[in-house]
Amino acid sequence: MIVYGTSVSPYVRKVLVSLFEKGVSFDHKPVPFHADDPGFQAASPTGKIPALDDDGFLLPDSTAILNYIEAKHPEPALIPAEAKARGRAVWFDKYGDTELFPVLIIPFVERFLKPKLMNKEGDEARAQKTIDEKFPPLLDYLESQIEGEYLVGNAFSIADIAVATNFHNLRLAKYEIDAGRWPKLAAFVNRTLERPSFVKAIAAAKN
Repeated sequence: MIVYGTSVSPYVRKVLVSLFEKGVSFDHKPVPFHADDPGFQAASPTGKIPALDDDGFLLPDSTAILNYIEAKHPEPALIPAEAKARGRAVWFDKYGDTELFPVLIIPFVERFLKPKLMNKEGDEARAQKTIDEKFPPLLDYLESQIEGEYLVGNAFSIADIAVATNFHNLRLAKYEIDAGRWPKLAAFVNRTLERPSFVKAIAAAKN
């Protein structure tokens, strides 16, 4: 099994965390978007990351890959079987991808991607404006949804992976959750990002 995509991407990180949680062996090729690697191009027709090659079975998109991994390697389960829990887990996977990421990408680009990887000056005013105006409603919602150790039920799931992965990118952008305002969310993020699977997936960006 080959996973294509740099783990600086929260979407790639989702896949790596899932595989580490399940103990599945794989090779990681940390390519960027639209890389000219022939294997990656075959697996990702849109040029987006991540993409998967599992013995010739090619699949792009983090959510599609997570579902494939879950079906092929069902233990430990990362997608709940119970109807309500599964619905919430799928929702938080979508929330992380389509609500959190489009907002956090702005300070990430301005504070990390441009100065660190593109040798360009970032727009700090744009980053701070996004943090001040766009972050609070998103974080308020997540704070209201956390009742225990995990976002859904009593077990680690794709919900936790999809939400927490975004906050590592915010740390790269020098943003930390205000634990006074969002105490449950801050504790959840710290706890989740300290899991061995996340530590390994984050370290993969340095390889």
